[in-house]
Amino acid sequence: MNQSATTFGPNTASASAGGITVTATAKVSKIVWRMGDGISVTCSGPGTPYLASEGMAQSPTCGHVYSKTSTDAQSHKYQLTATSTWAIDWQGGGAAGQLTEVRQTNVQVAIGEVQVVR
Repeated sequence: MNQSATTFGPNTASASAGGITVTATAKVSKIVWRMGDGISVTCSGPGTPYLASEGMAQSPTCGHVYSKTSTDAQSHKYQLTATSTWAIDWQGGGAAGQLTEVRQTNVQVAIGEVQVVR
């Protein structure tokens, strides 16, 4: 994932009406990845982008290793779901508070080969 204000935060915006300005800052507090193979992974950060030079090394922050190919899955692809929970802090007009927003996205991924690493 390419981390940005709109993918992980923080993302700040202000709005004014009737002489009152409210400012809100949103950032992801966690992402739950349902990997499509029955495993869920919860990440409290954006994770570490994969680099081919790392080979088969495990992610130092948040990762998943598939133990079998997606051959037996629907359409021969795993159905992944990422559910992000955003914490939104706001203040303005002499008040402040926090809101929570949950967003979900789906993607399919084909795993064609699994290697045993010792």
